[in-house]
Amino acid sequence: MRISTLQAFNNGVQGLQRNYANAIRTQEQISTGNRILTPADDPVASVRLLQLEQQQNVLGQYKENLTAAQNSLNQEEVTLNSVNTVLLRVQELAVRAGNGSLSAEDRQSIAAELREREDELLGLMNTKNARGEYLFSGFQGKAEPFVRNADGTYSYQGDEGQRKLEIASSLNVAISDNGKKVFQNVTNAGRLVAAAPPLPYTPPAGSTLRVSTPLVQDEVAFSGTPAFPAQGINLVFDETDPKSYTIYDAETGDDLGGGSMGENPDTTDKLVFRGVVINLDGTPVGGEQIQVTADPAKQKQGPLDTIATLRKALEEPATPEGNLKVRDAVAQAMTNLSSASVVVDSTRGEIGARLNIIESTRTDNEDVALVNKSVQAELRELDYPEALSRLSFQTLILEAAQQSYVKISSLNLFNKL
Repeated sequence: MRISTLQAFNNGVQGLQRNYANAIRTQEQISTGNRILTPADDPVASVRLLQLEQQQNVLGQYKENLTAAQNSLNQEEVTLNSVNTVLLRVQELAVRAGNGSLSAEDRQSIAAELREREDELLGLMNTKNARGEYLFSGFQGKAEPFVRNADGTYSYQGDEGQRKLEIASSLNVAISDNGKKVFQNVTNAGRLVAAAPPLPYTPPAGSTLRVSTPLVQDEVAFSGTPAFPAQGINLVFDETDPKSYTIYDAETGDDLGGGSMGENPDTTDKLVFRGVVINLDGTPVGGEQIQVTADPAKQKQGPLDTIATLRKALEEPATPEGNLKVRDAVAQAMTNLSSASVVVDSTRGEIGARLNIIESTRTDNEDVALVNKSVQAELRELDYPEALSRLSFQTLILEAAQQSYVKISSLNLFNKL
């Protein structure tokens, strides 16, 4: 086999370059602390590292979402706490307004504070978050959720949506509650109406009987067994004994019992029937018929409308009729405001549960991120003792190759002539 001088030189140079490259690569690994400098160094580990980096980026986004969700829920919780404070103060004012010895000036004073509390509550229910979106408008973040109508009532302009954020794989947490659920979904104790039934009769002359707005004071008894009739009841006063009355099922006509009013016409008589309380005032003459039925438009009533109704009753002149309106408005307001507080407290409980989920999810995500970093370190980081040993060995090989190359390159046929 013949080996030319050029071939010998090329082989020697290639060997030197290869050994030098190996030593340089090991030196770069030592200086950077990374075992993998290019994907070619370990294709399988490189793919795994890429997957772990992507997962780490996702966890970073989840961390930002967790912070945003916590901030939003904290703001909502603080707002609802302020709402509850207003509702408690209004209930105190309602109790005070129920004092029959108040003067007209006292009632006006209470009405004035109720107006201020009404405006305060409206502002809280229209609270915005840091992004300028309304907290309680559902998906309609830019639409003002509650507006005051021309007649003094209030309307909800948002929707029933609930904004959510993804805080972990396949885990979303609600970061808002719509105003309809929190403030409008309050059972109205005054959802029944009392009026003359559509029957062809003429009310007897001389009757001063007054029937208050029926108040559902016991929801359990109202919907229990037996429940309040779905189609309502008819209250019929006896013609021979005017102070006695009989209660009939408005649909079937069944006799459901009865009662009688007291002898003193200046004393209010209470009719309590299956969770419903009706105040009877005045003097009947017999033959009066009152039908108590549900009003579909009054099944729910928000706290703003409840406060407005009480305020308007207090603003009326202190006449006997006005006093009865105040009494009925106070009774309805106390029950409705208590129900509104229950709904608000229930929502705050839900917020607390979501905050607990956020806290536990943050801990889980941090644990996963820590494991990811540990796995990345195992795949990427260099074993320094092994690398230093390898560098010494490669340096030794390089020096030996250099020395052998010098000796071999000096050989030629002329030295043998």
